[in-house]
Amino acid sequence: MKQFYPDCKLIIFDLDGTLYEDTDHFDYYASLLKEKVAIDEQEYFIKDYEDMKKGDHPVAIGKAYDVERDAILTLDPLTLKVTHAQKWDGTEWDSEDVNHTYDRELTFDFEKMIAIGDGWWLPYSAARHYGVSIEETYHCYTKTKEFMVTDEFQLTKTPGLKEGLHKLREEAEIVLVTNSEKDDVERLLNELELDDLFPEIIPLAQKPVQTKKIFLDLMKKYGVKANETVSIGDNLINEIAPALLLGLKTIYIQPTGIKLEHANLKVVTSLADVFNKGR
Repeated sequence: MKQFYPDCKLIIFDLDGTLYEDTDHFDYYASLLKEKVAIDEQEYFIKDYEDMKKGDHPVAIGKAYDVERDAILTLDPLTLKVTHAQKWDGTEWDSEDVNHTYDRELTFDFEKMIAIGDGWWLPYSAARHYGVSIEETYHCYTKTKEFMVTDEFQLTKTPGLKEGLHKLREEAEIVLVTNSEKDDVERLLNELELDDLFPEIIPLAQKPVQTKKIFLDLMKKYGVKANETVSIGDNLINEIAPALLLGLKTIYIQPTGIKLEHANLKVVTSLADVFNKGR
C-alpha cells in the first residue's frame, strides 16, 4: 500500500469484488434471474448476459442503465456526466437528445436509474430490460447470497491479503464500507479468514448515493485530510469516482485492464498486486 501512497493515514475498503474477486456467483445470480424472464425471451436474456461478459454488448461495467427509457448511458468516468446514450440494440441517441435528457447529475436509485458498477449489475440490468420486477430481482439476489455461504461455493483467498492487512493496521486506520448486509459481511469475512481485522465496518452503505457523505464523515472522525485518505474498490461508480471528486487517493481493481488516468488513481488487476508488490 505504502508503495502507492506513502502518506496515507486512512484506507477505506470495499468488500465484494475487492477483498474477494470470484465471479461465479454472478453466473448463479443470472441463472436465477433467467427463470423470472418470460419463457420465450429466456434465450435472449442469456445471450445478452454472455455478450456483456465478453464486452460485445452496449451494457458494460462503468455505464448506467435508465430503466424507464431503456437507455444505456456512457459516463465520463471521473465526473459521472452522461456523454452518450444507446438503445438496447446499440443504436446511438442523437447528441442533442442526450444533452437535453441528461442535463444534470444522475441520481442512482437502482430502481429507475442503475449504476452498472460491477458484475452484479450486468444480469440485473438484463433482467429489468426483460421485465423482471425489482421484488423478483431482490429475491434472486438473496438466494445468491445464501448460496455464497454454502459448502457448494468456495471463495478464493487473495494471496498476501491477510498478512498485508495485519501489517497495514500498524501503519494506518482501515475501514470496511460495503452495501452488503451485516450478516452477509460477517459470514464472508469469516470464510475469508479476515474477521476481526477491521476495527470499523459500515454495512448497508447505499453506495454510490451515500458514498461522499460516508467518506467525509470518516475523514472527520479520524482527523485526516482528503490527500491522506485512500478508497479501494472494484466499482468505479460506487467507490472510485466519488472519491476522486472529493480529492481522495484511489486504487481501482479492474481485471479487464481498463485505461484511466488521474493523478490520484492507481489501476490494478487484483488486490494481490497491492500487497504482493515487491515481495
